Amino acid sequence: MSHTTETGEPVKRKRFYHQLYFWVLVGISIGIVIGLTAPGVASEMKWMADLFIKLVKVVIAPTIFATIVVGIAGMGNLAKAGGLAFKTVMYFNVTTVFALAIGLVVVNIIGPGRGLNYDVASFDSSAAAGTIESAGEASGTGLTGFILNLVPDSFASAFVDGMLLQVLLLAILVAVAVTMLGKRAAPVVSALDTFAKIMFGVIKLVMWVAPLGAMGGIAFTIGEHGSAILGSLATFMGSFWLTCILFLTLVLGPICRLAGFSIFKYLRYIKDELLIVLGTSSSETVLPRMMAKMEAAGTPKHVVGMTIPTGYSFNLDGTAIYMSMGAIFIAQAFGIDVPIWTQIGLLVFMLISSNGAAGVSGAGLVTLAASLTAFDSVIPVAGIALIVGIDRFMSEGRALTNLSGNGLGTLVIARWTGELDRERLAYVLDNPKSVDVDDLLDSDAPAAPVRA
Repeated sequence: MSHTTETGEPVKRKRFYHQLYFWVLVGISIGIVIGLTAPGVASEMKWMADLFIKLVKVVIAPTIFATIVVGIAGMGNLAKAGGLAFKTVMYFNVTTVFALAIGLVVVNIIGPGRGLNYDVASFDSSAAAGTIESAGEASGTGLTGFILNLVPDSFASAFVDGMLLQVLLLAILVAVAVTMLGKRAAPVVSALDTFAKIMFGVIKLVMWVAPLGAMGGIAFTIGEHGSAILGSLATFMGSFWLTCILFLTLVLGPICRLAGFSIFKYLRYIKDELLIVLGTSSSETVLPRMMAKMEAAGTPKHVVGMTIPTGYSFNLDGTAIYMSMGAIFIAQAFGIDVPIWTQIGLLVFMLISSNGAAGVSGAGLVTLAASLTAFDSVIPVAGIALIVGIDRFMSEGRALTNLSGNGLGTLVIARWTGELDRERLAYVLDNPKSVDVDDLLDSDAPAAPVRA
């Protein structure tokens, strides 16, 4: 069998050393070697990962703004757009509830914090001082502060500060206004579409720095915290990674089957993006690649433009698992028995607070601390100091789970709305090499591969 596009042209396959994922793997391998053999040098290499992520973040907010406006305005129907937005947010919040719940179940069963027997009065929380301070700023005044924080101080400040929830709100307001203008707004939509493609082009260029970012990130992690995994916190880290796998197989797996495809084929389809995220600990680095791949898999452009960017604010499954497990782990470490109803209350609060995690620097740890601030009378927020040192090891799991859930949710929502090209999806999942992301980002519209 040969692979062709809809135009009948054969798909050009790149040699493995021309593929980005190959060089990311090389970067990760070199980083591991440096971390193990020269930990002193490795501990100074974090700037490489930070630089790469900063390069990506600088264009993420405008990219999300443009794609959402184009996606909603492209429907030409506010009722249809509102229905899609409602289904998107509802689906993402339901899966987040399952993520929080499965995290609570696993951490209660395994009990990784039991036996540590720390004393609250004598516990040294200095390692978490910066995180707790940031959490206080992020938490605001509870639910009221969360709602008020949705609105930026100015139109530009949302982009300057990188607050994705605020960018999302502005994009929806602008999209509604543009749609109400009708045909007069066509030039605006076209301009924003072109602008989004320019941003995709910038990110595509930046992505070739990903191997260096991955090398620096992995080297720093091993060089700075390598010994931490030999301690008692290893059980907690293992429990977290196990829970992420259970969530993918026991929650998202059945959802995939109901939607008519295999989660394992889906994960194989996005393996390049998963490798990039593994090295950089940030799912934002592959935003345009994921959007291009979801379109190539048979999802309409307007659905992708709505669901993928929205997922970056409302579908942080890995972060949700981390928050629920981290809270109970801290309680166990101090010998605190948290009643089931308090755990349910914590789950509900985290469901709200996790929606703002994408706009917070060091999202997982800071948002966990912000949530614990509201329950400090039960679980001491100072206990954050226990997991500061191993947070980096868990950030990869958070990012990988978040990315997997976002792409999967896009396909499921397209199937739910009856707009998924199931034949096209089946083909690309069976033949993932037929989709070249670099070619898709260069073209105006992803070509649909078909059987020869």
